[in-house]
Amino acid sequence: MNSTGNNLLKKGFNYNSDEHVIALIGNPNVGKSTIFNALTGLNQHTGNWPGKTVESASGSYFYNNNKYTLIDLPGTYSLEASSKEEEVSRDFICFEKHALTIVVLDATMLERNLNLATQIIETGDNVLICVNLMDEAKKRNIAIDLKKMQSILKVPVIGTCANDKKSLNKLIKLVEKSCEEKNYNSKKFLYDKEIEDVIEKMEKTLNKYTENDNNRFFALKLLEGNPSFNKQIYDYLNIKQTDKEIIEKVITNCNNYLKTNKIKDYQYKMICSVVKRNNEIVKKVSNNTNMAISKIDKVLTSKYFGIPLMIMFLGIILWLTISGSNYPSSLLSKLLFYINDLISEFLNLIHTPSVLHDIIINGILKTLSWVIAVMLPPMAIFFPLFTLLEDSGFLPRIAFNLDKLFNKAKCHGKQALSMCMGFGCNACGVVGARIIDSPRERLIGILTNAFVPCNGRFPGLIAIITMFFAVGSFSNFKSALILTSIIIISIITTLLISKLLSSTILKGMPSSFVLEMPPYRKPQIKKVIIRSIFDRTLFVLGRAISVAAPAGLVIWLLSNIIINQNSILNYCTEFLNPIANLFGLDGTILMAFILGFPANEIVIPIMIMSYMKTTGLTDYNSLVELKSLLISNGWTIKTALCTLIFMLFHFPCSTTILTIKKETNSKLWTLVAFLLPTIVGLLICFIINIIFKLI
Repeated sequence: MNSTGNNLLKKGFNYNSDEHVIALIGNPNVGKSTIFNALTGLNQHTGNWPGKTVESASGSYFYNNNKYTLIDLPGTYSLEASSKEEEVSRDFICFEKHALTIVVLDATMLERNLNLATQIIETGDNVLICVNLMDEAKKRNIAIDLKKMQSILKVPVIGTCANDKKSLNKLIKLVEKSCEEKNYNSKKFLYDKEIEDVIEKMEKTLNKYTENDNNRFFALKLLEGNPSFNKQIYDYLNIKQTDKEIIEKVITNCNNYLKTNKIKDYQYKMICSVVKRNNEIVKKVSNNTNMAISKIDKVLTSKYFGIPLMIMFLGIILWLTISGSNYPSSLLSKLLFYINDLISEFLNLIHTPSVLHDIIINGILKTLSWVIAVMLPPMAIFFPLFTLLEDSGFLPRIAFNLDKLFNKAKCHGKQALSMCMGFGCNACGVVGARIIDSPRERLIGILTNAFVPCNGRFPGLIAIITMFFAVGSFSNFKSALILTSIIIISIITTLLISKLLSSTILKGMPSSFVLEMPPYRKPQIKKVIIRSIFDRTLFVLGRAISVAAPAGLVIWLLSNIIINQNSILNYCTEFLNPIANLFGLDGTILMAFILGFPANEIVIPIMIMSYMKTTGLTDYNSLVELKSLLISNGWTIKTALCTLIFMLFHFPCSTTILTIKKETNSKLWTLVAFLLPTIVGLLICFIINIIFKLI
């Protein structure tokens, strides 16, 4: 089996006539994307958690000389869409041409998944039911009679383990068979005679435009009376005004059915009948595992232990990141600067002009080397550990614990998820806010995402904490503890600013949402490491490198263009000194943040370069040497504290700003996103400066 893949937008799919297009749909956390990746060879995610796009992904594989294109649709609970991701799934199922719909169910929670399965079957699509996580069900002593399930649902059913090649090969063969047999039938579930008569009348009108099994489903949806979805159906089928009036008349005549929700009641009873027969399908030999999981959840999501345990896990991850990244970061720095020396020798060998040599070596390459050496080791540790929490099922429980706090701040509970993504990259967190349906609440999530420190700020925060606040024995432990406290402060500030925005310029009440509590699963460590490195680490690193190179050039020019025996950089720092002193900083620190706008990782190197009066970015051999340099240039505990606060709360980097502009499509809100954390940071620094002066 060969595979290829590419990203697609939500709508406007284009396919060749000789390929089989297959929709892959299911509830969140059923292993749907794992099946998609296994079949297509892609490491992509499509879902409604941060880090996963709410748009669709496409991947292809070949089997018996036939091409099969899988569309991995966002996780959804129902075709009655209540969010953007559910709309994407519903619209594809209803309006995009596809040969087969694979409905992925969780074998450990089959009853919960049957609602979506019955709705998909009712569309009249060629449907295949894939009961995934059969290995998890076996561990929990749950036996599933797949043949009985197939006879009840009247569609092909297969059991799979997303990581088992044998079961996936069986799925591939059944997909081929289903595409050939084309089992289209929307009458697997029948209503009473009165409703069936109404459906038949509406179908006759719809059949004037196209005869397919979806017309029965469209008739049912038109009767349910969702105005926006009805308009989509009319537009899709190109219904003339006269026939629209006929359909509306039928709807009016059967108004009693709508008033009593007879159709919905019947659908509910139909689902209940399937669920009732679920006992014939599922045999639970023992419930000890479920009881154990329930007990664990009671602790992890309790109001007394939930948040403290969350803080403890965060502290452990930060401690591992700090302890584990120091040595590889030092080695990587030596390696990269050694390569720089080799390149420098080569440039000298070919008689490169000295100005060009300095620009390449001291400007561009030193900046790139610094960014890579400082960023890569912490990210290579932090992201996999964070992803392990996600894969094990712990991340949704963190969102559950924070949900009440965000609701008290009159914003959406899903903001907790986009905020968590901001710890990796604020730009990713801003994009992650797409999962919030309400435009008002989504905007709050976007505007406040920069209040949590991204990966680019962690090296600077760790360096300042270690030098000035975590000296002595157990310095790594102290650093992790202080950094955890700083992160808690950033979360509290996010909540306070969200509350302020929702009570003033973005008034409104928080909307509700369904938060899926997935089962705990053993993380796939190998796949987690590969996925986190390629999907997150290299993505963020690539973004930083792309802006660090031109930034290095600008820094070199500012520090090397001399006017009256003084560089432009020195003139700028001297000009900023009086302003910076008001906030407990100096002109060099403030200038470093301004020049570090392209990437937060280069703020500390710019400070060092300015203090040492060098003509390029400078590395330091140890934190002891760096501390001596800073103290000799007037740094005190107050300076360190104010710099720490401003590093925590200041304007987002250029990539995040561009992302905010793209997401909001507004210059005004982009400016607000720039000013909001900056004003908060400067205000806190001003208060700290006043307190120290009074003391």
